[in-house]
Amino acid sequence: MDYTDREYWNGIIKMCLSKFFILRVLYTQPMHGYEIARTVAEVTRGCCTPTEGTIYPVLREFEEGGYVTSSLEIAGGRERKVYTLTPKGQEAFRVAVEAWREVTNYILQAVKVQENNDQL
Repeated sequence: MDYTDREYWNGIIKMCLSKFFILRVLYTQPMHGYEIARTVAEVTRGCCTPTEGTIYPVLREFEEGGYVTSSLEIAGGRERKVYTLTPKGQEAFRVAVEAWREVTNYILQAVKVQENNDQL
């Protein structure tokens, strides 16, 4: 493991934030899987771009836990599942926002420590 490799840290960040951003985009409106992936990439400006291999297992986990429901929709002659956040999913997003807000403060403090040490 090379902890000086930026790709390592980018992978950790994406892995940790995928569930958060999937909840975030579903918090605003119901969406199908491809739309979720595209919207997460848009709202994170490409910082978090979950693949199908990430999104569908997370959505299945959310559905099994009662955080989302799904319904079938026909578009262009094709069926697709549309996912909707449940009240439990909305609460999970609120809790996640609180948790990330707290850790963000600590990360910003760490950034300041690094910046101050670099100026010495």
